[in-house]
Amino acid sequence: MKIVRERSRIVKPIYEGDHPPTFGHIPLTVFDRASCDTHMAIIYGYRPPTPPNAAIEQGLRKVLSEYREWAGRLGTDEKGNLIILLNDEGIKFVEASIDCTLDQVMPFKPSPMLLNLHPSLKGMEELLQVQLTRFTCGSLVIGFTAHHLVADGHSTSNFLVAWSQVCRGIDVNPRPSHDRSIFIPREPPIFEFKHGGVEFRSKNKLSKVFPLFEPFQVLDEEIVVHKVHFTLEFLANLKAKASMGHGTNKLFSTFESLMAHLWRTVTRARGLNGFEMTQVRISVNGRPRLGPCVPNEYFGNLVLWAFPSAKVEDLLHEPLPFATKLIHDAIAKVNDNYFKSFIDFASYKVDEEGLMPTADINISALCPNLEVDSWLRFPFYDLDLGGGSPFIFMPSYFPTEGMMFLIPSFKRDGSIDVFIPLFQQSLVVFKQICYSLD
Repeated sequence: MKIVRERSRIVKPIYEGDHPPTFGHIPLTVFDRASCDTHMAIIYGYRPPTPPNAAIEQGLRKVLSEYREWAGRLGTDEKGNLIILLNDEGIKFVEASIDCTLDQVMPFKPSPMLLNLHPSLKGMEELLQVQLTRFTCGSLVIGFTAHHLVADGHSTSNFLVAWSQVCRGIDVNPRPSHDRSIFIPREPPIFEFKHGGVEFRSKNKLSKVFPLFEPFQVLDEEIVVHKVHFTLEFLANLKAKASMGHGTNKLFSTFESLMAHLWRTVTRARGLNGFEMTQVRISVNGRPRLGPCVPNEYFGNLVLWAFPSAKVEDLLHEPLPFATKLIHDAIAKVNDNYFKSFIDFASYKVDEEGLMPTADINISALCPNLEVDSWLRFPFYDLDLGGGSPFIFMPSYFPTEGMMFLIPSFKRDGSIDVFIPLFQQSLVVFKQICYSLD
């Protein structure tokens, strides 16, 4: 199997009316600055017939006029703060081909091969990149990378749906909201919660909440990215078991139940010491939690994190509802008050104390902790560019031990696929127990 990148170029936005000025800029918000300073990559697969590359490119150029941030560049203002330059320098657009049919490599398995299906995640100035890879059977794979400082997963998925609308000749609806000046700190600020060591840390100190260290030297070949499928029936049984005996009449969510199961299962597979502490970093969308609510079409980052934690022996010896309630309660605490406290802290203390974000994926192992990126509510399957919806989407190859991705299965029956990198010795045990409800 050989991939040939036939053509690579810069694609710039096109406008129906007057071209806006290219000397403006947008400052990064406190939420942007707390995010990962890296590109994230997604893979889409389409069966034929598919639109020609030219039509996909034209739609992309048009939608960039609505989402100018992607066509800009990162820069700094006179105070040295990061900004997005609205200079319309454009995005990278790559056309490629591969000498095999899609069926020969599908369904895609998590492997380094996926890195060939999108442009490199490092060493580029473009904030967004697209690669179209054509297979001999006429199928198409789109590899998409986007810089996380510009937007979170919610905003990025809205952009992708807008791209598909333009490709099909439909007006963008809803249109994005670009006002990043809405997060105004209170005067005087109220630091109601602890944020130092949580979202931000000293440049010469490790985070107390989610330590960013590697417990030992990790070789790439020691980590395997495993894909596990959970059926709708299994998830229903898991949810029922997770909601038994926690003292309320409310069922826990499918996400909370599955995360509790995975937390316990991975912890057991790792063979951790019973007195060790373990925790999970869980993204929490602030749009519905801030008061007044921020509209769903807000474009940018608006995510903070919950950190449920437990002693290993308690996590494994207590029943499943114990872990599920820890997760539920930790997420519930990331509420309007917490978001506003964060805005105050980040606005006043980050520069004053020279703090840096704790968010970082450029490490090899999170053990004894976990991190989860849930894409369960993102409308990725709505990315119909004119030839039908993708029959599969998935993350690229991210071999960071303990960093999980949850996505709705391509079967679209309510089942869930989990991509989870583990050490080889842990994976053997994980496979044996991941479907056990005991």
